[in-house]
Amino acid sequence: MNVSVVLFTSDLRLHDHPPLRAALQGSRQVVPLFVRDRAVTGAGFAVPNRLAFLADCLRDLDAGLRERGGRLVVRSGDVVEEVCRVAAEADADEVHLAADASAYAQRREARLRRALEAEGVRLHVHDTVTSAVDPGAVSPASSDHFAVFTPYFGHWSRRGLREVLGAPRKVDVPDGVGSEDLPARRGLAGLSPDLAAGGETEGRGRLTAWLRSGVAAYEDRHDDLAGDATSRLSPHLHFGTLSPVELVHRARAAGGPGAEAFVRQVAWRDFHRQVLAARPEAASADYRTKHDRWRTERTAGEDIEAWREGRTGYPVVDAAMRQLRQEGWMHNRGRLLTASFLTKTLYVDWRVGARHFLDLLVDGDVANNQLNWQWMAGTGTDSRPNRVLNPVTQAKRYDPHGAYVRRWVPELAEVEGSAVHEPWKLRKPDDPAPDYPDPLIELSDGLARFRRARERD
Repeated sequence: MNVSVVLFTSDLRLHDHPPLRAALQGSRQVVPLFVRDRAVTGAGFAVPNRLAFLADCLRDLDAGLRERGGRLVVRSGDVVEEVCRVAAEADADEVHLAADASAYAQRREARLRRALEAEGVRLHVHDTVTSAVDPGAVSPASSDHFAVFTPYFGHWSRRGLREVLGAPRKVDVPDGVGSEDLPARRGLAGLSPDLAAGGETEGRGRLTAWLRSGVAAYEDRHDDLAGDATSRLSPHLHFGTLSPVELVHRARAAGGPGAEAFVRQVAWRDFHRQVLAARPEAASADYRTKHDRWRTERTAGEDIEAWREGRTGYPVVDAAMRQLRQEGWMHNRGRLLTASFLTKTLYVDWRVGARHFLDLLVDGDVANNQLNWQWMAGTGTDSRPNRVLNPVTQAKRYDPHGAYVRRWVPELAEVEGSAVHEPWKLRKPDDPAPDYPDPLIELSDGLARFRRARERD
């Protein structure tokens, strides 16, 4: 019997999985393989929160395979070496893999193709596994990618999506291919205390619940900080326990303004992936430089540490930063506010903030994280690169009663209403020093410094 290897990467699911479906055609045996990539560890991306979520995903994937007569094979080391080793052990004549957007993924694919071809093994790379619309599938006449979201979204929306594939009923894995033990959360240090559970079962349950009771109000409530009315599906999209193609199909079937707004957010994810695929250097360099002379860890160390700890003196910023540390996740409006505050009010290099987010976010995705940070820093695709979000104004708009701040900043729990957003106004000259700090900087001073730096005065 012919044998195929399916290399799982950021597509840790059985439903709507084109590489697995293709590998099973013709009653083939299949080796479902996941490699714990030492390059990911070496690059600093194997952080505790994502390792824990990954462990959940792999255990759930293995359980789903065992229900179908199969099992997951786990190896550690260099991806190319391990895939070739497993292919040889199984006497496989083909390997199936999902396409991905990052520079590392592109290099991995090229290395893998060369190594497999040398052994007479075919590599099949499948599109629309980790994206609803793949990078390069839509592009303007004058460029290899869209640099502005609105025209991209128009083309993206008109492009037909492939049909959703069901999960396989049976997976036959050949004997004689050894596996390491599955990783587990147990023993991992440094986890966010309220980190969500991972795995396809969890993701599909969350998606069904969201479509039933959350998506209808999404357009009106997605910026409601206290209401927590977003889907929280981003970790499942990052690890691929949910298919973006299936997600768009099911949201469109639900219909309504909320579903349309939600689908738009999926398109934003694809938009960033096509930017990064075309400009891989944007993971660490300005997409559109403004020649900033950013403050760095050396010149702004105390301010950066206060921002990381949620001690800036601006309650909505601090609430969001504390949510990040507690949950390994942050509300999207909070991400915008904290990024604007660091890069434009404190004038700190966006890479400092992006690295901190990647250290904690369970959905820490290079394309979304780095390019959203650049969007807020004004070095990315934003058509208004010098916009500055005022944290007080934004807090009063998106947390009007202060419930979000009081949830995450207990020092201010007794302050009622919107007054919680400006606690410095409540203090009297003879009051003892409060537990909550004074603002790091006056907003007007931060704005003036930013405008001088960008030569906007």
